[in-house]
Amino acid sequence: MFEMYAPMLISFQIPEKAGITMSTTTKILDPAFQGAGQRLGTEIWRIENFQPVPLPKTDHGKFYSGDSYIVLQTTSGRGGAYIYDIHYWIGKDTSQDESGTAAIKTVELDAALGGRAVQHRELQGYESDKFLSYFKPCIIPLEGGVTSGFKKPEEEKFESRLYVCKGKRVVRMKQVPFARTSLNHDDVFILDTENKIYQFNGANSNIQERAKSLEVIQYLKDKYHEGKSEVAIIDDGKLVAESDSGEFWVLFGGFAPIGKKPAGEDDVVPEKTPPTLYSINDGQLKLEEGTPSKAMLENNKCYLLDSGAEVHVWVGRVTQLEERKVACKAAEELINDQNRSKATRIIQIIQGYETHSFKSNFESWPLGSGTGSSGGEEGKGKVAALLKQQGVDVKGCAKNAPINEEIPPLFEGGGKVEVWRINGSAKTPVPKNEIGKFYGGDCYIVLYTYHSGERKEEYFLACWIGKESIQDDQVMADRLANTMWTSMKGRPVQGRIFQGKEPPQFTALFQPMVVLKGGLSTGYKKFIAEKNVNDETYAADNIALIRVSGTSVHNNKAVQVDAVATSLNSYDCFLLQSGSSLFIWQGNSSTFEQHQWATKIAEFLKPGVALKHAKEGTESSAFWFALGGKQSFSSKRVMSDIVRDPHLYTISFNKEKIEVTEVFNFSQDDLLTEDILILDTHAEVFVWIGQSVESKEKQKAFDMGQKYVELAVCLDGLASDVPLYKVTEGNEPCFFTIYFVWDSTKAAVHGNSFQKKLSSLFGAVFHASEPVEKSNNANQSGPTQRASALAALSSAFNPSSRSRPTSPKPVRSSKGGSQRAAAVAALSSVLTAEQKKAQSEGSTGRYSRNSSPDSTASESYKIESASSELGDPFEVLGMKETIEVDGSESDSNGTVLEPNQESCTEENNGGRTFSYARLKAKSTNPVVGIDYKRREAYLSDEEFQTVVGMTKEAFYKQPKWKQDMQKRKVDLF
Repeated sequence: MFEMYAPMLISFQIPEKAGITMSTTTKILDPAFQGAGQRLGTEIWRIENFQPVPLPKTDHGKFYSGDSYIVLQTTSGRGGAYIYDIHYWIGKDTSQDESGTAAIKTVELDAALGGRAVQHRELQGYESDKFLSYFKPCIIPLEGGVTSGFKKPEEEKFESRLYVCKGKRVVRMKQVPFARTSLNHDDVFILDTENKIYQFNGANSNIQERAKSLEVIQYLKDKYHEGKSEVAIIDDGKLVAESDSGEFWVLFGGFAPIGKKPAGEDDVVPEKTPPTLYSINDGQLKLEEGTPSKAMLENNKCYLLDSGAEVHVWVGRVTQLEERKVACKAAEELINDQNRSKATRIIQIIQGYETHSFKSNFESWPLGSGTGSSGGEEGKGKVAALLKQQGVDVKGCAKNAPINEEIPPLFEGGGKVEVWRINGSAKTPVPKNEIGKFYGGDCYIVLYTYHSGERKEEYFLACWIGKESIQDDQVMADRLANTMWTSMKGRPVQGRIFQGKEPPQFTALFQPMVVLKGGLSTGYKKFIAEKNVNDETYAADNIALIRVSGTSVHNNKAVQVDAVATSLNSYDCFLLQSGSSLFIWQGNSSTFEQHQWATKIAEFLKPGVALKHAKEGTESSAFWFALGGKQSFSSKRVMSDIVRDPHLYTISFNKEKIEVTEVFNFSQDDLLTEDILILDTHAEVFVWIGQSVESKEKQKAFDMGQKYVELAVCLDGLASDVPLYKVTEGNEPCFFTIYFVWDSTKAAVHGNSFQKKLSSLFGAVFHASEPVEKSNNANQSGPTQRASALAALSSAFNPSSRSRPTSPKPVRSSKGGSQRAAAVAALSSVLTAEQKKAQSEGSTGRYSRNSSPDSTASESYKIESASSELGDPFEVLGMKETIEVDGSESDSNGTVLEPNQESCTEENNGGRTFSYARLKAKSTNPVVGIDYKRREAYLSDEEFQTVVGMTKEAFYKQPKWKQDMQKRKVDLF
C-alpha cells in the first residue's frame, strides 16, 4: 500500500477573525486561494502588484505577455478523488519579480490543497500540451499587461496579423511579422484581416496541423469578427480558389517566390535522453550512479530526474518547504547553465503522486507504491490534519467516496449471436441451445450482428479466453478471429476477453451466461492426459457447485466453483448438482432477482429437472453431504472494484520500446484519421484505428494494444487480463463513443483530417484535393511558384472581383498595369523553365503536371495559346483544371462530387457497359481497367434492374452502407 506522509513543516498566519493567534513570522495563506480546488475545471489568478487576483471566466484564455498567471486545473480521478495540476505561466515581457511571485504563490496554493498537486512551469510560446488543452482550440497571447503601461489590443483599431500555427491536437499560435519573408513551404499560416481570414498551407505542411488550424480560424471568426468574416484557404503549390489566392498575394504587395524556412529555436524539439538522477543538497546537484530505481528515492530529500525533454523535481514527503523551493530553482539553473531549449519542461511532483511521464523513466516501478490518481489517502489525511491544527482549512482532502461502477451503454437487442469453440485448427459451431455455456479450458469466438439506431448493420467480434485453455488454442482463436475481421473489411469491433473479466456488454449478450470447469477441445483433453491430472470438466451427473451472482443483465453470471461448503456466500445464490438432484441454495442476503436467475440457470443446465430449495440455515443433510460436510463460509459482500478513468494516448516505438503520449482533455476531434490511438478506461482498453492508416499497421493494432497493456501493468497497476478491443474509424460502438461528446455526422465525413475538418466547419464548398503526408525533401519550388504566379495573374486582371480586406501596404490602382505585367512575366518565366525541362526530358509541346509523388491530387493543365487581349487570364491561357479527391472529382467551382452521389450516366463509366457475368467479383473473365468500387455502374439499365431489383436512380438515393449490402448480395462488392 501507499506509504504515509510524515508531517510537513508548514505554518501559516490566520486572519484575526479566525480567532487563532500565531507567530508573526509565519506565512499568510493568501485569501485569493480560499475555496480553491472545490470544483472541477479551471481557475486562474493573475499576479497584480505581486498578489494573485482571481480572473473572471470571461477572461479565461486571455494571456498578456507582460503578466504572469497561476492556473489550477481540478479533475476527478478514480473513485472520485480530486487531482490537481498547477501551472504558472510566465509572459515573455513579464518582470523577474512578477515571475518569482507566481512561483512562490504556486507553492502556497499547493500547500492549501494538501501538498499533492503537480506543478508545471509554462513559458510563453513553449507551453505544454496539457496546459494548452485547457484552452482549446488555442490561446493567442496579447501584447501588454496590467502594470506594463502597454495599450490593450481591445483599445486599438483592428490590425491585420499573421500567425504561424503548430500542433496536431493543441495549437501553438505565434504572431510573426506581416511580410512575405515570414511565409515558408513547411508551416501553416493564418492571416487575420478585417474582412477575411486566410489560411495558407505550406506545400510541405502537416495535414493534421492544417486541420487544427481550421479550428483556430473558426475561433477567430467567432471571437473577433462576430461570426461574419469570410474564410479563404490558400494552398501553396495548388491552383485552388484562384481569386482568393490573388487577394492573398496582393496583401503582400504582389506575388514573388517564398523562401525556405529558416532554422530557429522554435523548431528545436528537445530529444528524450537516457534518464539521469541527481540528489539535491543545499541547491547543489549530486549525480546518483547507476540506472534510476525507486529504491534510490529517500523521503527526506529532493531529487532531479533529467530525461532531456523533461526535468522532474521529485519532492520527498518529509522535506521542508524551503528545500522544495531550492530544488525547483536548481532545475532552472541546470537548464540555463546547459543552454537548453526553452521547450524543456520543469515539473515538480511529490512522493506518492508520481505521474506516468516520471515513472516511465525507471526500469520498473513497484506496484502499490503510489499513484497520483488514486492513492495516498492516509498520508493526505495526515497533511490535512496538520494544517488544520495550524488554522488552515485544507480543501479537497476528503476520503474517496464509495465506488459506484458506471455501466457503459449495452448493445441494442434483437441481434444475432453466433458462437464457435476452437478445436485444433478449426472452429466448431456451438449449437444454439448451448450458446451461453463456456468452459474454462476452451477458447471461443463470438460474433454478434445487430442494427444501430440508424439501421446500419454493426458487428461485435470477440475471442473469449478460458483461464485453463492451452496456448495453442489461444493463438488459433486470435488467428481465426483476425481472418474473420479481415474478411468483413475491418468493420467489426474486435475484442479479446479473458475469463473473469467479461465486460457488461459481453455478458449481456448471453441470457444466461454460465462458466463451467474443464474443457471440450481435443487440445485441452490431450494436455490433461499428458499432465496426468483429474479432468474436472462439468458433466450433468457429477457433483458441481455453481455460484449465481449479479444484480442486472450486464453482470448476471453463473460460475462453477469448488464443491465445498467454504465456497458459499450469504450474498449469493448457488446451484448444487449431486447426481440427479439439483438444489437451489439461497443466501440470507441474496435478492429475489437472484433467486429467479438461479431458476433460469437450472433450467438451462438441466431442462425439466425438479428443483430442491434450500435456504441458508435450513439445509438438509443430503445438501451438506454433497459438499463434503458442513463448514463455515463468508457472509461478506464481494464488492466490485471496476473503476473507469478514461485517458487517450498516442503510441509510438523507439528502438522497439513503446512510448505513449497522453492527449489531454480529449475529444472526438482528437481521433485523427491518420493515427492509431489508445483509449484506456482502466476497465477496458481500446485501440482506435483511423481510416487512413496503412493496412499493415492495422494488422498490428492488437500487438500495439498488448504492448501498451504490458507497460500500463507496470506503471499504472492495470490488470494484465483487461478486455482489449480493436475499433476502426466509422465503426465505433456505443460503449466506446460514450467517452466522447459524439457527433455521428463528423464520423460520416470521408477524407483526410484536413478535408474532414474543412467539411464539418465550413461545408463542402471548400473541398479540395489534399496531399498525404509529404516528405520534407520533396522539391516543391516549381509547382509552388507556378500556382502562385497564376493566382497573382488572376488578381491582376480582375482587381475588383471580390471585396478587398485592408492591406498593411495598400496597392494603388495606378500600379495595376505594372502589377499585371509583373504577374504575366512571373508566369512566363515559370512556364518557360518548365518547357525547357520538359523538352530536355523528351516531352512534347503539350505540358502535363502531376503533383508530388506522395500527393493524392492529380492535376493537368493544357496551354494552347496566349492572347494579349485583357480578360479572364485562365480563359486567355486556355487552362483547364481537374482535381481528384480520394476517388471523387470536383467541378470548376471546386464543389466535390461524392462517388455515391453520382447519377450513373455515360459520363461516369465512359459510356461503357458490360455483362453481369464479367462484372461480378468472382468472375472468371473480369473486365480490366474499370473502377472496381463501382462495378454496378457498368451494368446496362435493364440488367441493373434485373440483378439489383431497382433502378440505378433509386439505388444511388440510398445510404452508402445499404448500397454496399445490396452489392455484397449480388457479388458486386
